[in-house]
Amino acid sequence: MDAPDAAIKTDRAALQQVIAGLTDGVILVEPDQSISWANVAALAMHGVQSLDGLGGSVDGYRRTFRLRFRNNHPLPEEKYPLDRVVAGETFDDVTVEVSPAADPDTTWVHTLRSLVVVDRAGEPELLVLIVKDETERFEAEDRFESAFNANPAPALICRVSDQIYVRVNQGFMDMTGHDRSAVVGQSVRAFDVFSGAERRDLAHERIAEGRAVTQMEAEVPLPDGTGRAVIVAGQPIDVGGEPCMLFTFADLEPRRKAETSLRKSEERFSKSFRLSPVAEAITRLADHAFMEVNRAFEALSGYSDVELTGRAAADIRLWADPAARRTIEGALKEGRGVQNAPLAMRTKDGADVDCLVSAETVEINEEDCVLWVVQDVTERKKTEDELIAAIESVMADTSWFSRTVVEKLANLRQTSRKPGPGVGVGDLTERERQILGLISEGCDNVTMSDRLGLSTNTVRNHVASLFRKIGVNRRAAAVVWARERGVTGEAAIKGKPWPSA
Repeated sequence: MDAPDAAIKTDRAALQQVIAGLTDGVILVEPDQSISWANVAALAMHGVQSLDGLGGSVDGYRRTFRLRFRNNHPLPEEKYPLDRVVAGETFDDVTVEVSPAADPDTTWVHTLRSLVVVDRAGEPELLVLIVKDETERFEAEDRFESAFNANPAPALICRVSDQIYVRVNQGFMDMTGHDRSAVVGQSVRAFDVFSGAERRDLAHERIAEGRAVTQMEAEVPLPDGTGRAVIVAGQPIDVGGEPCMLFTFADLEPRRKAETSLRKSEERFSKSFRLSPVAEAITRLADHAFMEVNRAFEALSGYSDVELTGRAAADIRLWADPAARRTIEGALKEGRGVQNAPLAMRTKDGADVDCLVSAETVEINEEDCVLWVVQDVTERKKTEDELIAAIESVMADTSWFSRTVVEKLANLRQTSRKPGPGVGVGDLTERERQILGLISEGCDNVTMSDRLGLSTNTVRNHVASLFRKIGVNRRAAAVVWARERGVTGEAAIKGKPWPSA
């Protein structure tokens, strides 16, 4: 062996010792296409124990292993990395999937680059294939890709370097209606998921720096040019060894639709409440303080909304019978509603109005409340009283009635009339005395309204309250009641002393 050959062999032995312990795999190929050496890492990356396991030559390697691109397309024979090395081609970072021909289910992912070592004359002396095992990294990326695409939560990924979207999952496409091509390849400013956000500029600044973007409300652009309300946040991640940003979204559209529906429902309820011809009110369940009353309730009670709001019915003695009021309030506290309960309302002027009261607990703005519906039945009771009076008149002359008809009329009278309480003049209010005096003069409701400066509706309420109190149902009976006790219209109006009886 001459000195140059010995030197070459010495240099090659030294080279092999240097690269033997590298984590990257190194395969040396001679110009005659034989595989002359491989380090331990290269053998392990191919699942073999010795150099023979690599096939011994370029042809043997091609028979022993099957290579394909990441898109699952097989490599043509002349494109195998060892073939390209033998052809003197140099390349960097070629990624392929490698499987043993005898076990195609086993797969490794290798990133390859080549190196040609020339002698002193410039001729290829040694061909080198450097192999890096990327199997774990690509498996991790495949798992991430699968999880990313399968995640129902909408998500996007952009590169930090150029702020271009590189990933979009099905959840995002389902939420927005965009297809993949409409998003991937767009810049974060061209397809701005932070549109409408208060801190939009801060979000874009942090994206450019690769820093986390805290949650903020924004609008994602939709294909029709409108926006969809979302909460969006950004988090730095590494994808394929490249700094990226992962954007995740919470869809606010269902909440916005629910809020819009609720608002419209509340508007309809409010309008119906205000314009209802039946008196209605809303009170707090805790203390029964009025929160709102409608116009019909104001007209019936004589109190304005301002006068009632914040005050309880007990404070203003709105109901004539405190015991009945407490019974209804107790039932509401126990969660039981009230339907058509008879209860007399005492108006602001002091008149009592016969009412039927219904009340149910409701929740308004997360607060327990009571909805009251009050029906004025004064006229109906008056009509019933007039019917009883007519029955009494008919029964006064029963000569042409059969006994059966008379008995039925008598039963109807007994079940419909309630005996009036035994009260005296001193039990009447000043207003009721005035009304009684004017009735004794023969005044109708319109005349009494003019003389007392009250509305006809208020006068009617006072008359009904008076009749109920003294136990009559006709003006003539009221006049008789008044004259028996010495009450005259002149005394009522001019302020003369009232009889003590």
